[in-house]
Amino acid sequence: MSDDLVYWLGIGRIEGLGIRSAHKLIDRFGSPQAAYMASLTELEMTGLPAHVCQAVFAQTGLKDAEKEIAAVAKLDCMLVTYASDEYPPLLRQISDPPLVLYVRGDARVLSQHAVAIVGTRRPSTYGLQVARRLARDLAERQLVIASGMARGMDSAAHHGPLKAKGKTVAVKGRGMDGISPAENKRLAQKIWESGAVISEFPLGTGPTPENFPIRNRIISGLSLGVIIVEAAEYSGSLITARLALEQNREGFAVPGNITAAQSFGPNHLIKQGAKLVDQWMDVVEEFPADIRMQLLPPAEALGEEAGQEATLFEASLTPDQKQVFEVLRADEPLFVDSVFSSVSLPQPRVLAALLELEMSGLIRQLPGKNFIRKL
Repeated sequence: MSDDLVYWLGIGRIEGLGIRSAHKLIDRFGSPQAAYMASLTELEMTGLPAHVCQAVFAQTGLKDAEKEIAAVAKLDCMLVTYASDEYPPLLRQISDPPLVLYVRGDARVLSQHAVAIVGTRRPSTYGLQVARRLARDLAERQLVIASGMARGMDSAAHHGPLKAKGKTVAVKGRGMDGISPAENKRLAQKIWESGAVISEFPLGTGPTPENFPIRNRIISGLSLGVIIVEAAEYSGSLITARLALEQNREGFAVPGNITAAQSFGPNHLIKQGAKLVDQWMDVVEEFPADIRMQLLPPAEALGEEAGQEATLFEASLTPDQKQVFEVLRADEPLFVDSVFSSVSLPQPRVLAALLELEMSGLIRQLPGKNFIRKL
């Protein structure tokens, strides 16, 4: 049993000590163990409430933490602390990252590039089909799909990557010793066999309503962006969208029928500036070029040395890439719509060619979806 793990779990059980205050306390003393070893005077100097200081000084939570560690071991589950190398780096960036994550499956998946797909628990057939297709297509591009394993849209988001033999992460709103809803027991098993099921809640925590907004910040925090497929006006998915904005994540939404209640959320988000999505490329093209290069390596090598002239590359270009490259200029940026109208290709193929050319170093994307030759 790791002494360090006991202190991380223990400090999270101090009544009245929230996650942000716990992080400040740990930062002040250097580690949870050092905080527990501090004198009462030192603790009171932190400005925390007196009853919190007294609880830490009295070693409150440590015995419960020891019991929790023993119980977790019986569940084939691991504990990942904020200080662990396995803690997802993107989640560290949010304002209130969990102190400890309960993980069943492969913890390494948590550090891979991910996109969240969430939505209503009562989706339409259209919504289910779109969620599964997007999740599958993005997973095929090596993105991990994060969601909450709830009924409806969340379940569809997990099934998509599983069908594509990709990776998915389910973030639970309860303890790891239970599955909600019960019919997702088999789904949970499939997820942890190829990805991970995680939670920040102690064992024995039930699926109470107040847990889900707390859970949602992890879904968005793990992800480069959040896609809302269908969500009614007061859907919890809109909380996830708001959290994504606060966490400086990309916001995406799939448009829906304006007469359908489930379409209110995504249509409203699009009006507020979320990126309209109808295919996987709409998502991937919003990521920085280095991430796109990792996700979508060029179909053909376009030369080994960055300094080679464009003419040396052209023999290796695909027909689509060559057609797009030829309409671009080195002295004047061209707006993406102008590229569309200048070539005889469907828009998805133009976007794919632009991305491949950018990743190869032949062209550069300027602000406002303008493109220019680099050579």
